[in-house]
Amino acid sequence: MMKKTLVEYDFIIDICLDIFTKKLKDYGSAWRILRISSLTDQIFIKAQRIRSIELKGIQKVDEGIEKEFIGIVNYAVIGLTQIKLGISDSIDDVKNEEAINLFKSITSKAKNLMIAKNHDYGEAWRDMRVSSLTDLILQKLYRVKQIEKNNGSTIISEGIDANYLDMLNYAVFALIKLEKSE
Repeated sequence: MMKKTLVEYDFIIDICLDIFTKKLKDYGSAWRILRISSLTDQIFIKAQRIRSIELKGIQKVDEGIEKEFIGIVNYAVIGLTQIKLGISDSIDDVKNEEAINLFKSITSKAKNLMIAKNHDYGEAWRDMRVSSLTDLILQKLYRVKQIEKNNGSTIISEGIDANYLDMLNYAVFALIKLEKSE
């Protein structure tokens, strides 16, 4: 089963990378000025829209939840990049090739985390509902917001970066499940 998961995971990451790359060409690395709290809010908006559509059963904007989950993956990568590099006053300090390499490095780290957790949890996510993955992403967001209120410090819990990695992986799992249901 794990071999199948790796193929599916890579397929979803390739879709996310393609969109990330195209947006880099359109906008450059304008995201370099965003603070972690702004990225947390961007992910929150996307997760909240997904939950709203799930609860209401309808949507009025003609973009499905798949695009929102892709956005969560990509904003999580951007957030992890900002944590790694720090926030910049310049939108030109990271060239597109470097941003793409950072994307690949971060998603590789997320994939390795997924592999380790899947080993321990036995791919339990496969038996979960997409709505539960949405809720877990929202829970992680509320945790991150609390950590941000605590100026980034925790006493016993994982930090912002670990929560961003988990959100990234939950969004990938949701995209895999949505891909299978089509």
